[in-house]
Amino acid sequence: MIIRIEPDSEVPIYAQLVNSIIEGIVNGRLRPEEPLPSVRRLASDIGIHMHTVNKAYKILEQGGFIQIHRRKGVVIQAARKNEDTGMYIDYLKVTLRPILTGAIYRDISLEQIHSAILEVYHDIVNSGG
Repeated sequence: MIIRIEPDSEVPIYAQLVNSIIEGIVNGRLRPEEPLPSVRRLASDIGIHMHTVNKAYKILEQGGFIQIHRRKGVVIQAARKNEDTGMYIDYLKVTLRPILTGAIYRDISLEQIHSAILEVYHDIVNSGG
């Protein structure tokens, strides 16, 4: 599993970890029922604090991306593509609001925003395993 963490990024490390794991699921590098490292192991492997990994795993579990079992450990959850779509769109809007506010403040046009979103979307979709 490849985890990309940029320590100097403005994005918190736990959020980078969440995004990296979700991207791995989306592009097929991480498959349903595939185990993830324990909190302790992943923290050690990438050199971050265990609480940071734990926070990321809790967010992923709440989002339905992983399951945390006492015996199995942490595993990728099977996709629920059509469930909770409306709720996720609402979450997406709330998440995008501060990003778009910053872009508008910097006079970035809607066309530039749209282009950036498409670029990231295609980068994620086309980086599959």
